Amino acid sequence: MKKSILSVLMIAAVVVSCTKSTSKTETVENPDGSTTTTTTTVSENGIGVDSAKINEVKENTQAKIDAAGQKIDNAAEDAKNKIDATADKTKQDLQKAGQDIKEGADKVGKDVKNAAAKGASKVEEGAKKLKEDLSK
Repeated sequence: MKKSILSVLMIAAVVVSCTKSTSKTETVENPDGSTTTTTTTVSENGIGVDSAKINEVKENTQAKIDAAGQKIDNAAEDAKNKIDATADKTKQDLQKAGQDIKEGADKVGKDVKNAAAKGASKVEEGAKKLKEDLSK
């Protein structure tokens, strides 16, 4: 699409610049001694235009359009690569955070188990003492 628009604009510029205009001025002396000046302007549109120049301009224009399109494509590719790199880095960071959370949860789980075991042993000891006290 971008190449088509640029091509149309350049071709329009070439067509407009291909108008050939010629002015002729004639001065005629009349028999009574006065002079008459006549100016004639002749315009030609596309007739007698050098097609080699048009083709050269067209090729130069197409080369410039292709170069501009390539620059745009390169910029888009660079942007895509940067986005992909950022996405990969974010994914790695999230995986590391997930592992850290899992390790933290495992540690908390072990701590809770140990605390529950200590609490249970204290309850058992308390129950034994109570039973001994009641037996007496």
